[in-house]
Amino acid sequence: MSMTMRRASGKVQVATGEIVATVVRDTVDWMLNRLSLGEMAAGLQRGEYSAREVVEAHLAEIERVNPRINAFVRVFAEEARRQAEAPLPGPLSGIPVTVKDSFDVAGEPTLCGSRFRQGHRAARDSSVVSRLKAAGAIVLGKTNCPEFLASYETDNWITGRTNHPRDEALTPGGSSGGEAAAIGACCSAGGVGSDGGGSVRVPAHFCGIAGLKPTPGRVPATGHYPAIVHPGGLLGVAGPMARTVEDVRTLFGVLAGYDEADPFSAPVGAREFRAEGTRIGVMRQFYDVPVQAACREAVETMARRLEDNGFTVREFQPLGLERAPNVWSFFFSELAVPFTRELLKGREEQAHWTGTEFYERLKDRPEPTGKQVAEMLAARDAMRASLLAQMKDVDVVLCPGAGVTAFPHRQRRFAVEGREMGLFQAMMPLVWVNLLGLPALTVPVTEAAGVQLIGRPWEEERLLAVACYQKG
Repeated sequence: MSMTMRRASGKVQVATGEIVATVVRDTVDWMLNRLSLGEMAAGLQRGEYSAREVVEAHLAEIERVNPRINAFVRVFAEEARRQAEAPLPGPLSGIPVTVKDSFDVAGEPTLCGSRFRQGHRAARDSSVVSRLKAAGAIVLGKTNCPEFLASYETDNWITGRTNHPRDEALTPGGSSGGEAAAIGACCSAGGVGSDGGGSVRVPAHFCGIAGLKPTPGRVPATGHYPAIVHPGGLLGVAGPMARTVEDVRTLFGVLAGYDEADPFSAPVGAREFRAEGTRIGVMRQFYDVPVQAACREAVETMARRLEDNGFTVREFQPLGLERAPNVWSFFFSELAVPFTRELLKGREEQAHWTGTEFYERLKDRPEPTGKQVAEMLAARDAMRASLLAQMKDVDVVLCPGAGVTAFPHRQRRFAVEGREMGLFQAMMPLVWVNLLGLPALTVPVTEAAGVQLIGRPWEEERLLAVACYQKG
């Protein structure tokens, strides 16, 4: 629902559609935080309210909602108020944002949900925080994540469990679950998460918001923990999250760009893509792995919506990706086992289950060999080249946001279409995208489910243009 606000004789007029109501200002401040980032920015530019009023509305919502959802690790209330008195000019001037507690904020700890990080203080801002601030944004706080970002749920020994913004019995997902919950609950206008196996897109899909997993190197990840360097940078990226795709596009414009301190960063400037003429391929599930009805319905709804807007839409089932989830698991989990074992040695009891969920399943396997790493890299490259060849006639792939919707905390088995599957199978629509280094945009479609739009490397702008396009 779109809302506009304007001051009137010491009161505020709130317009929703054709209805205009005049209310006392104290009763409407809460509505400021329910505007989209774009609407909020436009109202600030027109002088309809101040940055301080916007910040206070968000802080009030955090105070009201966070005891229930537990999305925040730290709230920078006084610093935010100070910055709101004279926000820097820029496309995000006066806009309150948040960042996942895996990105450094100067002078603050980056705990990443782990007791092993206690005592840490960041010497400088991460690149994404620097760029948000330079664009005039006001960083309200840091949001919760699972230990080491190693789970599709958000929980740890320090901050505790984060709950879904609409239902406390459900998880908001992980690892950017705190960020998605904060944005979905209107405690933040938008922010930044990270994604090595769906960690932006799963929480966005669960919480009904939008999130972008860029091509590795498109948004710098300098100042992220764990460091997004080799081999993790093959899979992991930093990406924007917000309640609307239009707002994600705005944040991406601020965040994207070359950073010489990021070993994966590439000098790829802003690219122009017209939505018209884009060819859409519909991938309804990952091979024979079923998806829940709500996820399938979201894909069908989005396909119809794209057709109605004039896009060419056809079925698309890529060949040769059957092993992709297993190759992803090798890089994401198996390759990390020796490092995790060394970190935990003698302190295993200090680790949280979210940090060891993958490790416990694999800890007794032999350490990967150099030959295995080389073979897996070769397999990855062959699959990537094959898929890009198949995408010569398809510009964008539409597929489910995940195989399941938001589920109860700690659930790991799912009955889908008469079959039982585990969490790994439920996430197969996502992880192959990380393995192949493709950009993917989660678009909210229904309250229960979103979809992914997946593109060729460096074509984030095409995905955003398609998702934002409305014929006429």
